[in-house]
Parts: sequence; C-alpha cells; structure tokens
Amino acid sequence: MRKINYLVLHCTATLPTATIKGILDYWKKELGWKNPGYHHLISFDGTIHDLLPIEKVSNGVSGHNNNSIHISYVGGIDAKGKAVDTRSAAQIAATIKLLNKYKPMFPNAKILGHRDFPGVKKACPSFNVSEWLKKVGL
Repeated sequence: MRKINYLVLHCTATLPTATIKGILDYWKKELGWKNPGYHHLISFDGTIHDLLPIEKVSNGVSGHNNNSIHISYVGGIDAKGKAVDTRSAAQIAATIKLLNKYKPMFPNAKILGHRDFPGVKKACPSFNVSEWLKKVGL
C-alpha cells in the first residue's frame, strides 16, 4: 500500500447533469490520460463510482498524486460556467461516507480541497473544505 498523506476533494467543473461516461471519455480522448482523475466519482443521486483502486495513482493534483486519494462530485459550476457548490444532499452524504471509510485507514492524512494545494489556480471543489469539515464534524 502506498503512503497516503492527503484525501483530496474535487468537483468535475461540469454541470451536475454531466455523465460519468462523458467525464471518462474527456480524460481519455481529450487529455490522453491512462488513469482517471479521481479514485471515486459521486453522481448527483449519491451513487459512488469507484474508478480506480486506491493502490493506483490517479490524476487529481499535479505533483501530489502518488500520496493522495481523490474523491470528486459531479458538478461544481452553474450554467454560465461560474464555480458554485452544486452538491446534492446525497453527494454530501456519499462524500462523508468515503471520508469516514478512509480516515481510520489513513489517520494522519489531511483532508483538503484541490484548490488548497500551493500553486493551484482552480476553484475546485467550489466550496471551502476546512469550513465544511468543521460544519459536519470531521
């Protein structure tokens, strides 16, 4: 098992109606990635799609993929492309479920948003992770 220092929360920077297939196709066909951007992708209805085993490296945050697990929700922008927290209650519950699964496995891992890493110029995950963690008691 690789050493995990971070549990990273993301959004897909799409509308919440984007499809899993469309997102996977974009990574593969447009970006040429062999592995997905995240280990888990959460649909608007709260379904957790396991895209890659956590033993493998995904493409979540440049320079921090070898020691991170990446969790994303589908959404994160409005119809005009503006960053906005579009998470449904089901997506929030699924995210909490995954974090509760991984925290005991990796007790020293920090939970961060993609935008919390140095040099990142994205709004991802379109909400303040540290404030949200306090609110939900994680």
